[in-house]
Amino acid sequence: MNSVNLMGRLTATPEIKTTQTGIEVTSFLIAINRPVGKDKEKVADFIPCTAWAQTAAFISKYFTKGDMIAVEGSLQSRKYEKDGVKHNAYEVRVNQVHFCGGKKSDGTAPVGADKPNFVELPDGEELPF
Repeated sequence: MNSVNLMGRLTATPEIKTTQTGIEVTSFLIAINRPVGKDKEKVADFIPCTAWAQTAAFISKYFTKGDMIAVEGSLQSRKYEKDGVKHNAYEVRVNQVHFCGGKKSDGTAPVGADKPNFVELPDGEELPF
């Protein structure tokens, strides 16, 4: 079984690209805080992710830098050679994404958090419906 579930913040706004065959793709990094012991500095892991087709279009349309995102997918590896040195690269191939919380307006609170979604009626007035 090869199943990966991650939740973290986008390190940059995902940009969509199109392959020569017309398939949309986006690659992005998710920053995920790693649990550490007491009184230790927080450590983040930066996980590379790639999404294709409709999933890529959805991510690039609705997510921006700093947004919390949850991804479901699978871990993929590939080998390549650069300057005569062999390397292994790992990335998450994203199958599904999920929103995780409100969108941030200034990096501190979700949009609309300072304005309630209701209007207070004066005493004795009835609801308008």
